[in-house]
Amino acid sequence: MATDMLSLMPFLGAFIGIAIFSFLLIYIYTSLALMFVAKKTNTENAWLAWIPIANIYLMTKIGGIHAAWTLVVLLPVIPLIGSFLMMAAMVYFWWKIAEARGKPGWWGLLMLIPLVNLVIMGILAWGE
Repeated sequence: MATDMLSLMPFLGAFIGIAIFSFLLIYIYTSLALMFVAKKTNTENAWLAWIPIANIYLMTKIGGIHAAWTLVVLLPVIPLIGSFLMMAAMVYFWWKIAEARGKPGWWGLLMLIPLVNLVIMGILAWGE
């Protein structure tokens, strides 16, 4: 039994390593995209895209939403419905950001679809 567990350790280590690498890659990509969107919309302090929670504040500034909406990060503490409310708020933020970039607001709904959300961020950041 103990030898079985030891034989799984390299696979577990590889899985954790790949997960950390993937997380960092996505974090860098999304931060870069948000920073470029901020620069294209002439929003001050584009560097806030790299700081957790401050990047939510930057999203409110890009979308022209009141800064108090940054408190949306507290929604997940509400049992059962909090995470859904946070997702809805993120869709709203990206809706307003898409409009600020001159794109259809409904693109914000596409942020709910994995991988498609990364493409939409890229278009908003580096597209015309």
